[in-house]
Amino acid sequence: MALEEYRRKRRFERTPEPPPKVEKTAKHRFVVQKHRATHLHYDFRLEMQGVLKSWAVPKGPSLDPADKRLAMQTEDHPVSYYDFEGIIPPGNYGAGTVMVWDVGTWKPLGDASDMLKKGNLKFLLRGKKLKGEFVLAKMKGGRRYSKGNEWLLIKKRDQYAVDGYDIDQYDYSVLTGRSLDQITRDEASVEWESNRKSAVRQKDAWLAGALAKVRGARKKSAKDKKGKSKSSAIFASSAVRQLPSFDLSSVPGAVRAPMPTTIRPMLATLVDKPFTDPEWLFEVKWDGYRAIAFIEAGRLRLMSRNQNDLTAEYPELSGLPKYVRAQTAILDGEIVALDEQGRPSFSLMQQRTGFREIGRRGRKNPSIPIVYYVFDLLYLDGYSLLRVDLEKRKELLASILTPTNILRYSDHFLTEGEALFRLAAERGLEGIVAKRRRSYYLQKRTREWLKIKISQRIECVIGGYTDPRGSREHFGSIVLGLYDDKGHLIHVGQAGSGFTQETHAALWKRLKELETAKNPFHNKVESTRRVHWVRPELVAEIKFKEWTHELKLRAPVFQGLRTDKKPRECIFEFARPTSKEVEKAESGEAA
Repeated sequence: MALEEYRRKRRFERTPEPPPKVEKTAKHRFVVQKHRATHLHYDFRLEMQGVLKSWAVPKGPSLDPADKRLAMQTEDHPVSYYDFEGIIPPGNYGAGTVMVWDVGTWKPLGDASDMLKKGNLKFLLRGKKLKGEFVLAKMKGGRRYSKGNEWLLIKKRDQYAVDGYDIDQYDYSVLTGRSLDQITRDEASVEWESNRKSAVRQKDAWLAGALAKVRGARKKSAKDKKGKSKSSAIFASSAVRQLPSFDLSSVPGAVRAPMPTTIRPMLATLVDKPFTDPEWLFEVKWDGYRAIAFIEAGRLRLMSRNQNDLTAEYPELSGLPKYVRAQTAILDGEIVALDEQGRPSFSLMQQRTGFREIGRRGRKNPSIPIVYYVFDLLYLDGYSLLRVDLEKRKELLASILTPTNILRYSDHFLTEGEALFRLAAERGLEGIVAKRRRSYYLQKRTREWLKIKISQRIECVIGGYTDPRGSREHFGSIVLGLYDDKGHLIHVGQAGSGFTQETHAALWKRLKELETAKNPFHNKVESTRRVHWVRPELVAEIKFKEWTHELKLRAPVFQGLRTDKKPRECIFEFARPTSKEVEKAESGEAA
């Protein structure tokens, strides 16, 4: 009988799991639930025959066709289990924390019941994280210790395939944005059904809620010297502070001056760990494109850090001046694309710009929304604010902004850098930035601003590519380099993973256009495959695990290409000791 095994294993008066019920209508939905029970695993479930057919996948599903994931078929679950997220109490079957890792719809590529019976179920997924063709293939019986329920979950090669797929990059609930640890800590997790709907209405509601918890736990330390509680809804635009108007002539450091036509962004120094200090404030490090916004006579001009005009690239931001209460202003911020959980996604930015960084024939996707997060104010109505303390600049900034879906104020923590770092890590963000509260705006890299990264990321120059191996087309890996202090391009490794079928083909066309007989690297490039040299004109964003003792990137993964950095800006950057940099900054020592 359907769901009999599910019913037999559970006592529903003791577990929040839904009771068994066979559905009469089918919506062809699927769900993947991350489940920390005796062993951490992922439960892959397909809606069919009125139930959720279920497989336990120890390592989780993958978008890399090279990964053949073991999937152990388990008992059918009711369709109402589709959005179950919470804690199964101790003493119950499957006790532990459950997260809804992905949801969507699926389409069988043939007769589903027949394919399931034959042990070769082919289907198409349309999820928030998993997309494209997959197959569940049942393993042959007769093997030693086999229970007869072993299958393999395999991604087929298509436009959604990702070589070197890293499932840890997507460790969050698609319903509430929470991690497993946050669900576990949430005392109200058994009440998830009542508050889940409101949590997903707003993309960044999960961020505001998580931040509120941190603020509540640290209420005493969240007050400034005047005893006023800080307002730190960093991510939710609705919480921006509306402060009274300022007389700019009375603001210390504000100087009457003509509006400058160019601004070189202030850059942060990389340090190794977060810290807590009352002389500093802390912000999220947004993963997008840095942009300086010039507002004059109701018109907007957006400039990149390399002084490239970005205005035409983001037409929806043209109305931004309407939401800034100023005749003239210069803002500093980051243009980001947000995923379904309200987190900045560099991958979505690549899709938004249509891989224009890779090839001339790339397809843009203007339907991907972008947001301009503003974190600094440099000029306002005839006054230069470059010599005004940072904290006062941010107060002025918050007072002139009207938050909208395209413009948001990037707020900050006072003092509590370690708390913000933990929050950012839980949410899979890139990192945080620490800024001295009384720092001026310096148009250069300085230790007055410090960046602390959660994941290792670096921009590298592409100086070549290798021949493909096996069935792979176009090229195998891109050959990467960084410039040393003498201006030499030094080989630091090769990245062969992280590409989709589309980005791989598009990058190949661009590499062919840049091919040259001249080796651009100063040092020796060691490779087991033939290397083709290219002119060092492309900059790639690379994620990696660590530096080796030979100054090579360990396990580099391609993230995308960037146009907001020139190749010569790609230099060796190693995290400096935090304590020393903080001490030097507070003593006024130049970077």
